[in-house]
Amino acid sequence: MKKLLAYFFVVINIGLMQSQTYKSYVVKGDSCYNIKNYKASVGFYEKAFKIEHKVSSDLYNAACSAAQNHDDKKAFKWLDLSIDNGFENIAHIKIDRDLESLRSKKEWQKTIDKLQKKMDSMSVNYDKPLQAELLAIYTEDQQVRHKYMKVYKEKGAGAKEVDSVGNIMLEKDSLNLIKVMKILDERGWVGKDVVGAQANQTLFLVIQHSDLKYQQKYMPMMRDAVKKGNAKASSLALLEDRVALREDRKQIYGSQISMIPGSKAFVLPLEDPDNVDKRRAEVGLGPIADYVRKWNIVWNVEEYKKELPELEKISNQKKAK
Repeated sequence: MKKLLAYFFVVINIGLMQSQTYKSYVVKGDSCYNIKNYKASVGFYEKAFKIEHKVSSDLYNAACSAAQNHDDKKAFKWLDLSIDNGFENIAHIKIDRDLESLRSKKEWQKTIDKLQKKMDSMSVNYDKPLQAELLAIYTEDQQVRHKYMKVYKEKGAGAKEVDSVGNIMLEKDSLNLIKVMKILDERGWVGKDVVGAQANQTLFLVIQHSDLKYQQKYMPMMRDAVKKGNAKASSLALLEDRVALREDRKQIYGSQISMIPGSKAFVLPLEDPDNVDKRRAEVGLGPIADYVRKWNIVWNVEEYKKELPELEKISNQKKAK
């Protein structure tokens, strides 16, 4: 019996080590992607996928790095595996700028057709007109944001082009909000069983991008939807953080980042930083250190607590402008 127990402990420990190694490679792959070192990013993803290749979001992100590295073969292979392992976001894949170089390749249409066939088989009982409406809203919401970020990176804050695209974004947000409010008021927070996962996520995106009064109005509805399985707890967490800061409270999950021009990026005022990862895990969010790395922030909770008064001062100055 002792030998048997020892065997099980060895197996468990090996499994934990592999899981941790896989995660570390994925984190490194993401980090290299963020600094546009796509070759290194692909290398780390390759190492991760030798351990396992079952997480659709990791496979999709790897495909984006491969496409940016002009490695079409790996990009299509990982997109294919991503679809096999649950990727469903057909609206996003069609507009993702990272995959732009793949769209002229013959394999592209095969990939889209495979995903569309999967979505069609899943959506037999969906409300098709409502799904189509929400997917169209999703595409419009994300396209203008991709354009805004591209111009922002190229021209910098304060440029006329940035302000111009920003105004277009605000106009589209207002129009999309009217459509989504009508759906919410008439149908409630429709779940993915009615419109599919991506169309369902559109409801959150539009409310997340709306003014505070609308966020306050629909947040209770979203909380109820989470309890019923009709919305994601992780998305609700992002909305709760944004509302908290707008109400001059500290955020709970650390999802909101300041990007003040001329200043380093930082996590906006956060309640109880010591236990943020515990709260994030409860709603399905990963460690804050992994999350903030996208903004080249190195998370150190003790340093953050020391800097928090100054960060709050900068945050308040930003609000006053």
